[in-house]
Amino acid sequence: MASKVLQKPASFYDTYERNPSTDKKMPHYCPGCGHGNVHKFIAEALDNYELADRTIFISPVGCSVFGYYYFDTGNIQAAHGRAPAVATGIKRAHPHSIVISYQGDGDLAAIGTAEILHAANRGENITVFFINNAIYGMTGGQMAPTTLETQKTTTTPTGRNARNEGYPVKVAELISQLEAPVYVERVALFDNKHRSRARMAVRKAIKNQADHLGFSLVEILSPCPSGWKMDPVDSLHWIKDVMMNQFPLGVYKDNTKEVEPYEAPKMQLSDEEIKQAIEIIPDTEKEFKKTEYAERYANPEIKVAGFGGQGVLLLGAALAQAGLLENYNVSWLPSYGPEMRGGTANCHVNVRNIPVGSPVVNDPTVLIALNRPSLEKFEPVVVKNGLIIYDTSLIDIEVQRDDVEVLAIPATEMADKLGNTRTANMIAMAAFAGYTGIFNRETLKETLKTAIKRKKLLAINEKAVDEGYEFGKSKRPS
Repeated sequence: MASKVLQKPASFYDTYERNPSTDKKMPHYCPGCGHGNVHKFIAEALDNYELADRTIFISPVGCSVFGYYYFDTGNIQAAHGRAPAVATGIKRAHPHSIVISYQGDGDLAAIGTAEILHAANRGENITVFFINNAIYGMTGGQMAPTTLETQKTTTTPTGRNARNEGYPVKVAELISQLEAPVYVERVALFDNKHRSRARMAVRKAIKNQADHLGFSLVEILSPCPSGWKMDPVDSLHWIKDVMMNQFPLGVYKDNTKEVEPYEAPKMQLSDEEIKQAIEIIPDTEKEFKKTEYAERYANPEIKVAGFGGQGVLLLGAALAQAGLLENYNVSWLPSYGPEMRGGTANCHVNVRNIPVGSPVVNDPTVLIALNRPSLEKFEPVVVKNGLIIYDTSLIDIEVQRDDVEVLAIPATEMADKLGNTRTANMIAMAAFAGYTGIFNRETLKETLKTAIKRKKLLAINEKAVDEGYEFGKSKRPS
């Protein structure tokens, strides 16, 4: 005889060790909050469809972030509003996973509107649960994009005025107008009948993804008694009597019976195809052995900085390629100002004997500065006993610190004498290698074959490498 077992879904942790509250058995949400209901519906669906082991939960900023306290799945936190963008990347990298983007209204409908619209418009095979409680519930009860007309919040103390703050954003209606989404529904949590309907919508949205049908979004009208300054019972009545007037429930789009399942093919590229695709490892059979150099120059974390147009990013990419040729672990991360040419630009480069934990270089051991603003900005953050290389042709001040090594080089002047000012970046790169001994000269020249796209400029850049390498070597500490 069958028996009914009432217990917590297996997709939840047995105890919520990540919850900083004293009671590790209980959720931390405010009394009457709807997150607990939705969490339960999701966990039950993952259990029933046996999907938990391949589920990745994406949580942005707000109360949504606390999903990782509870779900025994993969968990990734995203920046505010960026969960659909992160979910897109995760789904494409792991197409056979179940990716859930769990977002609130102050997140999805405000800073995240671009991300949710474009993910939906592309028809990404992800599932989005959108918790609409018409307020910024976590950060003080401010007006959200979904705040109702006349609703009072801490930032609309006299009530939302459509002429001043605009009308509530209706996400289900908005997303359903796009062609690609297969399923969009708005549900509510104010009584058992509607909670049951919400449970079925959650299950369907997850099953759609498992069946490779495409993008699904479920908008859930959820109580926030703390933010609304109501007791839990009154908050349920408010959803039914007030909130639903501006956010009607219903299925806004359902093409699940019309669309054909689509499963992304697995990418199985050969090593050679990968090399050609990323265009970063030159096609060569030569072996480039690591050089011997002073221990203080090992594992450099390099910041390269200057104006856009000076070849700052190319210099950094070339250093990373040289590291690849000599079998280092490398990373290269570009960063630039509002405009590329003429604006500020810098990049982060790691060349490590050990794995690279993060591509970001906050405390560089090496700074290569090609203009004065870059030297002034980044000199203070170079680590003690680090190395600063700067172009004296364009920088009319000296390094102020006395606890770092300094290599001053007239890179732009040297490039002018070669006949092309734009080779100053390769001169500076080679000077770094010559001074520290970290790369062979021939490694740098092999790197140029990929770094320099215009082959007629290859010869002059090889000369630049020779000039810079010799200059750096002549200044090398004994």
